[in-house]
Amino acid sequence: MSKHSSIMAATQPHFYPHFLFGLILLAILASRGIYAQENVGDDSTVVYPAAYFAEYAPVTAQDMLNRIPGMDQSSNSTIGRLGGSGNRSGGSFQNVSGGGRGLGSGDTGVQILINGKRTAGKNNNSQNQLTRIDADQVDRIEIIRGTSGDLDVRGSTQIANIVLYEELTSTSLNYDINADYYSDGHSEPGGSLTYGGQAGDLNFLVNAAATPQYSNRALNENSILPGYLPNDFIHEDRVIDQTTYALSTNLDYQINQNSSVRFNALFSEDDDPTEVDRVTVDLRNGAFLPSWERESIPGTKSNWEVGGDYEIRRDNGDRFKVLFIANENDTANIRERWNVSGDGSEEKNLFLDSSNIIEERILRGSYTMDLFDGQSIEFGAERAQTILDSKLALGVASLTGMPSPGHGGLTAVNVPNANTRVEEIRYEPFAIHNWRLNPRMTVETSMVYEFSEIEQSGDFNQSRDFSFLKPKIDYRFDITPQLQLRFLVEKFVRQLSFTDFVATTDAEDDDSNILAGNRNLKPDFWWNYNLLAEYRLPNDIGVVSANLYQHHHVDFQQRVDVSTEEGVVKSAVGNIGNGDMFVFELKGSVRLSMFNLPNVLVTGTTNVRDSQVTDPFLDITRRFNNYHRGEFNVGFRHDVPQWRMNWGLQMRNRFDGNTKRWDIDDIEDDHADPYVTGFLEVIAFDDITFRLDARNLTDVEICRDRTRYVGHIANDILEEIEFMCYGTGPTVSLKVSGTF
Repeated sequence: MSKHSSIMAATQPHFYPHFLFGLILLAILASRGIYAQENVGDDSTVVYPAAYFAEYAPVTAQDMLNRIPGMDQSSNSTIGRLGGSGNRSGGSFQNVSGGGRGLGSGDTGVQILINGKRTAGKNNNSQNQLTRIDADQVDRIEIIRGTSGDLDVRGSTQIANIVLYEELTSTSLNYDINADYYSDGHSEPGGSLTYGGQAGDLNFLVNAAATPQYSNRALNENSILPGYLPNDFIHEDRVIDQTTYALSTNLDYQINQNSSVRFNALFSEDDDPTEVDRVTVDLRNGAFLPSWERESIPGTKSNWEVGGDYEIRRDNGDRFKVLFIANENDTANIRERWNVSGDGSEEKNLFLDSSNIIEERILRGSYTMDLFDGQSIEFGAERAQTILDSKLALGVASLTGMPSPGHGGLTAVNVPNANTRVEEIRYEPFAIHNWRLNPRMTVETSMVYEFSEIEQSGDFNQSRDFSFLKPKIDYRFDITPQLQLRFLVEKFVRQLSFTDFVATTDAEDDDSNILAGNRNLKPDFWWNYNLLAEYRLPNDIGVVSANLYQHHHVDFQQRVDVSTEEGVVKSAVGNIGNGDMFVFELKGSVRLSMFNLPNVLVTGTTNVRDSQVTDPFLDITRRFNNYHRGEFNVGFRHDVPQWRMNWGLQMRNRFDGNTKRWDIDDIEDDHADPYVTGFLEVIAFDDITFRLDARNLTDVEICRDRTRYVGHIANDILEEIEFMCYGTGPTVSLKVSGTF
């Protein structure tokens, strides 16, 4: 561990939790006995009418939601780290059950509804609509903390329901023009147009957007051999010239008083052509010999999605709903690498052609009815079909092999499980019972039976069946209208990532190129035990919460040994047995009214976490791969209505130390400094908004220490130790937006 990470590990976990706890305690004590008005109703639902936001002059529904304590979506993001995604990490760990394939019968976390309805989409969902809905269309925002059979989503900690005016016939055209300026002097334009409104019983939104995602990453790596002997130094510049173009629409039509229909569609293209320049200096025996390489990766990406739903309510209040979603994601890239001589001549040494198409089709129907006073039941079923078509071709330079035109003129290398089709048909019948025990207590129980068939064809042919019972109980007790206690027990089955089945490119290790797939992978599942207490401070001062949860994993997914050749070690994502994780989290979102600063909103999150599992390579007890020790996020937002201005800062940081990834032939440990962002927004010149965003103000370098071994890690034969850091530099964005 580096000196920097050792210091961070020693100081952060002790200081930051106490700081946030002090902030929360101060807010609670300052609020007691000072404010008599309460904005929480008897059913614990918080209502924010449009007039509440008038002084802030919001442009979109997202601007309105950001002013509500605990609802600023930007505070939920964290800085990305090495190895945090993709099949090399061997799984991700979080306290949410969203994502995956299909829709499922329940959701956790904060969910967004529009007029009480969830958008029938995954890539084009209700969350994405918030920046497209004009603020003038919003009648009120409801923060729903309870459960009910009338809700379109279940199991969420909180639900934000954006209620639009029912009898407003109007249209608007929102625009924004932006430019991003990067640390290497490059700049990229972007912007969007949104045409939306309401015409009678039809609500509509049409959006076209171009979003710059350019990146220039500078990387430096030093490595040493056993005995602390110098090995080599690497400097790499990687430029990704990416812009996402998207066209989407959302339609909502009220057929009559009892029935409605919704439709949405999305098409996007976000090609990511990449150029890489790399210099390697051989330091062994004091040689100082440089060599140069160049890579070109003309990557292409596109996806489309269509979805819709129909709902009808009977006169007795029963509700029937059916929805469908179809989408496709198409990704392809050809990676070619050349050795570059001092005279500028080039010789190709790598050709890697990979592509995959993922298709998904979902059909879901449900019927909701009242049973007795305060009780309702929803039952239904979901069918989901998911298909992956994956292809991969590898060519390398060889003095003896035959050149292949299909492999870039290099010698073809046989890659097992490289050309494969994986198809899953999954069914989920479900029943959800909601019972309001009394005005202060609700309990929601559900039972889902999942059964599926996964069939593979191509390089391998096989078919396997899986089935699981997934019970859940969600109990909520409103001790007072402000203070809510929640207890959740749930069995959650992780939906398999199809890319773990097949051979894929290794984007994290230039010495590897290929990651093996595991066609025998099976779903893992865990029991989630969650205890949460939330307190909404009176008079809209803020909200604080504490959350304690444990996940007990069965058939846990990590890297496993899939070697088949003598002397060649290979690993892939596989099932290794049981594992446990524990998290304690504190959150606070508090207005500084006690200091006569009601328009300053301070937000903070801190958590500490631990995990344990038996390593399949060394037979030792260790943490989960890439499982950090905790994190600390803090920020503030200051609105100055008289100047029509707001600004803010946010710092995000993980507790470094022992954030490792264990593999068959190496161990990685990553660390980084705090990541800081800021913004300044001013409204002027006939309600035109000017916003300046600055990302990565601290110019963070993300670092990884990797210890490589010769052959299997259990042999304990050290090969080299690498110390690598990379950064992308600060980025400044200027956006001008308004409404016609």
